[in-house]
Amino acid sequence: MRKTSSVALVFAVVGIVFILVGNLAGQLKAQQPTVQAPKPAASGQVPGGRGGPAPAPKKHLLVVGMTRGFHHGSTSDGLAMFWNLGKESGVWDTEIKTDMEWITNKQPGSEAHSLPFFDAVAFVNCTGDWKLDDEQKQALLAFVRDAGKGIVLAHASIDANYNWPEFAEMAGGWFNAHPWNTFDAPVIVEDQSFPAMQHFPRRLRLYDEMYSAKQWSRDRVNVLMRMDESQLDYSNPQVAARARQDKDEAIAWAKTYGKGRVFYSSLGHTKEAWEDPAVRKMYLEAVKWVMRRTEGSTASHPKVN
Repeated sequence: MRKTSSVALVFAVVGIVFILVGNLAGQLKAQQPTVQAPKPAASGQVPGGRGGPAPAPKKHLLVVGMTRGFHHGSTSDGLAMFWNLGKESGVWDTEIKTDMEWITNKQPGSEAHSLPFFDAVAFVNCTGDWKLDDEQKQALLAFVRDAGKGIVLAHASIDANYNWPEFAEMAGGWFNAHPWNTFDAPVIVEDQSFPAMQHFPRRLRLYDEMYSAKQWSRDRVNVLMRMDESQLDYSNPQVAARARQDKDEAIAWAKTYGKGRVFYSSLGHTKEAWEDPAVRKMYLEAVKWVMRRTEGSTASHPKVN
């Protein structure tokens, strides 16, 4: 009798344990969060993101630092600046060349590129005769005029191709002289609404070698910056002879050439210029503008004081 009671007691205890374990398992299951399969990203959303617009695909920038005339010691600084701006901003990838091999529509090699691959070209102090053959010349002109791409001409890159009139037409003008050499130039920003000018005050001083250009006209470009002629020293006869007779010394402009966009700035003679945050910002916005990431006027206008 006592043995039967012991067996019954064991079964009762085991039953109670099973009941308790079952209740505990049910409670734990109820506390588990429900995991749902991820929904497909809606149009314009980034998978795994917070529902914002998808980032625009990166553009491609070719930066050329070839010299056949005067060599600027700051050219490497300029090339590095464009590479770094692309890396920091995420707007473009950069390919750097010190020759004109990729200024062509021909495919130069399996890992090489030609103009159709790029969205813009930045020329950094590319002086002298570039010695482009006829195919290369037409490819560069068509890159801007017909394909609607863009070019940025930094400092001495208009001191080039004097036997190629179409280059000056596309660029907006040629280098003529630097009457004041490198100095603390008085500058007026004429179009503060232009993306590459918005961070500058209306009037400022910029230490650089400012060019006096020829073959350009206000009727064909939007003058973004000019030197303040009222503060320039014309007392030296040699300076007066080399400066423009109308004393209209534009040092940055924007223009169109056919369907494409062109930006020029005299800034970039010194190593310090390429490290100046304001100059870097200007060239960042210039590249974005010629790549059509931003909008800015190219309308001509009279002098703005």
